[in-house]
Amino acid sequence: MNLIPVATAHQSFGRRPGQIRWATLSLIAASVISIPVVMVLSFVFVPATDVWHHLVETVLGRYIANTATLVVGVGLGTFVIGVATAWLVTMCRFPGQKTFEWALFLPMAVPAYVLAYTYTGMLDYTGPMQSLLRDAFDWSRTDYWFPDVRTIGGAAIMLVLVLYPYVYLLARAAFLEQSVCVIEVSRTLGCSPWHSFRRVALPLARPALATGVALAVMETLGDFGTVQYFAVDTFTTGIFRTWFGLGDPAAAAQLAAILLIFVFIALFIERRSRGAAGFHHTSTRYRPLKPFHLTGRRAALAWTACAIPVFFGFLLPGGQLSIWAVDTAAETLNWEFLELTMNTIMVAGLAAALAVLVALSLGYGLRLGATPIVRAATLIASMGYAVPGSVVAVGVLLPFAWIDNIIDGWMRENLGVSTGLLLSGTLAALIFAYLVRFLAVSFNTVEASLANVTPNMDRAARSLGKTPFQTVLRVHVPIMWGSLLTAGMLVFVDVMKELPA
Repeated sequence: MNLIPVATAHQSFGRRPGQIRWATLSLIAASVISIPVVMVLSFVFVPATDVWHHLVETVLGRYIANTATLVVGVGLGTFVIGVATAWLVTMCRFPGQKTFEWALFLPMAVPAYVLAYTYTGMLDYTGPMQSLLRDAFDWSRTDYWFPDVRTIGGAAIMLVLVLYPYVYLLARAAFLEQSVCVIEVSRTLGCSPWHSFRRVALPLARPALATGVALAVMETLGDFGTVQYFAVDTFTTGIFRTWFGLGDPAAAAQLAAILLIFVFIALFIERRSRGAAGFHHTSTRYRPLKPFHLTGRRAALAWTACAIPVFFGFLLPGGQLSIWAVDTAAETLNWEFLELTMNTIMVAGLAAALAVLVALSLGYGLRLGATPIVRAATLIASMGYAVPGSVVAVGVLLPFAWIDNIIDGWMRENLGVSTGLLLSGTLAALIFAYLVRFLAVSFNTVEASLANVTPNMDRAARSLGKTPFQTVLRVHVPIMWGSLLTAGMLVFVDVMKELPA
């Protein structure tokens, strides 16, 4: 396994009719999915209103500063926790390691705004924590100091606790796919285990790690519930306040456009920093990594490092939520609740399956050596994850309503029949909105997995007369099956916990 120029590998594929058709379909799919994002970006060219000038003069600087603080804090926090825990459960053996392998996924199922609400309920003045302290030590309100969780630091902690599994999932998959051969070579060259991890394992896992952090950052940029509940002014809260409070959708869309420009710049810098380097196996000699067996204090430290995010991200808030759920079970557990649950599972399943299929199509289209236009369309299509859900909904409804009006007008004029809303407000529109919102989750995961597959696989399939579709179905899908399931699971969970806007 080493680094080779991907550009060279792509150029060697050549241009065949099957590849041209695949690139054309990828361009069409990416362009359609990009429409809502492009509509939001188009508001940059709308003349500035008085509301926009007011935002620039008063709160825009605070939006930028708070958003940047959250992005840096969440990016660093998710990277450290995700990479450390992934390396521990992959490369080390200690008591509870098998349990932590799946338990570290669990916080991802908790919406950040639910975690924020739960911790606020537990830690505020009337909550169980402070009440216990006052009862135990006979303190009054002025006798002690207690940290306020509803701050920008508290919001960052809430987001880190629920978003680190993005990095953990992809880092663990990347570490499992690495061969012991490269680690052994580094050790024979005098590298310690730490230096082998830092100089070999981490660089080889870079596409997966960058994907995980990018997903966490984009989720942070698009989060509304947590920052709104903690009263932290960010771009997202500003968009909602401008749209619904000040009644100026154009200024709100301009805020969203600025947010997307920042996301675009960040993604562009990360991709450019990779250069032409690839990160895949170039040899068929593969042996899984040999784990280290930890005992004593090292085992205790590893267990603690894995237990802390699980406890604070899932067990503690889950326990409190369970207590509240039992108290209100008689009022909430009914047939309506069951119907809502089944509808959510159905919509999440459909959205996840479609997102994985589209991501695989776009990812392989780029692998075949896509044109700059296809690459640009794909990048724009994957930026919806950083946009608040309500803004995506508006970006979807506007073109759908335009199509509905055209169809209805034609039917009225020629047949005297009104068709009403054929697309807007339907399940198809909802699924499409989720696809726009969460395509980045599946696409980045699939793209990182494709980067680990040597182009020699494609050349071998080509030499056997296989079409691109047959190559994907018979070669790449079996190799990437674990990553495809991961991508589907990530989208499924994201749709399940999406805050209705």
